[in-house]
Amino acid sequence: MFERPVLVVFHGGTGAGPAEQMLAAARIAAARNTARSALAAGFEAVIIATDDPAAFAPEFPGLLIDLDRPGLRFDFASRLRGIVGRYGLQKPATMGSGSVPLLGVDEFRLVVEQLDARDPRFVTNNFFSADLTAWTPGDAVDRCGEFARDNVLPRRLRDDAGLASIILPRTTATQFDLDTPSDLAVLSLSESLPPELAEAARPAEAAARRYRAFMPLLCDRTRQVVVAGRVGGSQAWQYLERETACRVRLFAEERGLATAPPGYQARSLLGFLIEEVGPERFFRRMAELGDGIVIDTRVIEAHMGIEPSREDRFQSDLLAWEAIEEPFLRRFTRAAAEAPVPVLLGGHSLVSGGLMALNDIAWAENDRRLGV
Repeated sequence: MFERPVLVVFHGGTGAGPAEQMLAAARIAAARNTARSALAAGFEAVIIATDDPAAFAPEFPGLLIDLDRPGLRFDFASRLRGIVGRYGLQKPATMGSGSVPLLGVDEFRLVVEQLDARDPRFVTNNFFSADLTAWTPGDAVDRCGEFARDNVLPRRLRDDAGLASIILPRTTATQFDLDTPSDLAVLSLSESLPPELAEAARPAEAAARRYRAFMPLLCDRTRQVVVAGRVGGSQAWQYLERETACRVRLFAEERGLATAPPGYQARSLLGFLIEEVGPERFFRRMAELGDGIVIDTRVIEAHMGIEPSREDRFQSDLLAWEAIEEPFLRRFTRAAAEAPVPVLLGGHSLVSGGLMALNDIAWAENDRRLGV
């Protein structure tokens, strides 16, 4: 039985495509670095729940591997409950291998402090779409209804188990996620990564050239950028208004897409425009609205009713249109790559924590250039 906080990191189902494997390698590096930070912050152990134990060799003190059972259909809630019960976790925390990779020792210490409080509670980085959730007592998860994904766990812990909620401060470190190659491209621009993570981010440097062209816009009050997708209206808008110098044209659409019920049909203003004028003219028109464009393409895909493979989505994030098989996404990505202004494509993480991290890097480079 573990009395002190223990972190459970899930890693698996990464795929075999080149872009999928590039991201998988980065998520492994991120998980190993996260494990070291958590252990240094006072976590008693880190358990890696995975179907690929060899990816985490060599192990180091405090790191434990819990292997998925071969042939058994993965069920997140069941797997998590099994680990909590089998190891007797009194203060568990859980996250995915690519979640909050910029979270450091200080942030994990804050989680430990909250779990050491006397009253039952949970700690999360995002109540409505969690990447990291920790709670006490550990068996509270048994009182939760079914949940297929970790991002709804805080709601279950509050509504079903009756735990009080503690939300971590909203910073780049608590909001940035490593979900897609676009996030890896942002990460590759950082100059302060641990060596293992920096090495894993290097393959995305070629795609990051477009991000470098976009960054100066954020620091220029004469410029304007377009941000579209599942953007948190109030929080994202406040951040962009407060932390960027440029003007921002924001299109916030389909915030609840990831948890929408079966059969739900997404509707997007940008999607309607693409249907009317086609991807090529769409990007020419969008270039009249801003000097740079950031798009959460999953909203566009849902509106168009297409379900590209994860590899196709990842290649689109890299703007590698030649490698995409799905016809519409291939055409859309080519139009983005050939647009007259820098276009960044990705998922929800790009238009939330990714944009925050990119802005931080942009200002650091701007200050260095000006000798500030």
